[in-house]
Amino acid sequence: MARYTGPKAKIVRKFGENIFGNPKFDRILAKKSYAPGQHGLNRKKVSDYALQLREKQKVKYMYGLLEKQFRLVFKRADRMKGVTGENLLMLLESRLDNTIFRLGLAVSRDQARQMILHRHFLVNDHIVNIPSYTLKPGDTIQVKSKSRKLSAIHESLKKIQGDSMYPWLTLDKAKLTGTFVDRPQRVDIPVNIQENMIVELYSK
Repeated sequence: MARYTGPKAKIVRKFGENIFGNPKFDRILAKKSYAPGQHGLNRKKVSDYALQLREKQKVKYMYGLLEKQFRLVFKRADRMKGVTGENLLMLLESRLDNTIFRLGLAVSRDQARQMILHRHFLVNDHIVNIPSYTLKPGDTIQVKSKSRKLSAIHESLKKIQGDSMYPWLTLDKAKLTGTFVDRPQRVDIPVNIQENMIVELYSK
């Protein structure tokens, strides 16, 4: 899948937060909490449009989508019942790569995406190698038997306290199995996003 492959440290500093979830970026922000570039410490006031665009870019970088992919997800969210912005985040959180990251089976969404492409995971006992695969309530995700000794998975799991940090997921560390129990509610999704700005941007 085509995606952004440039320097992520600059992206993290641009938004002033660790949008990728990888602990190494926390250390970078601790040293340089200002935006990159010559004027990083002296940013002028920006327009409403620029703020809306910034929110969209943040979500795209966070979940690893390019513009065409993001627009398709937004259109799908807009067709659903309920609040479009909340639907958007729910769909993004329901992606297989994001879910594997949330379960703690990968240290980042990028790592999760790579392992999915390498066919290390099963969904409902079937190999799925599509990172954007949308999970449904009740779906089970497990590490393939031949991949259970991958050090990357076990190193990542060490950072997880208990069985799961998210109410819409359950995790069995011993069996390296997780369940997508239900679609996440906005209040439970731990992202600093003003999704209403994205809706306003696409409404223009």
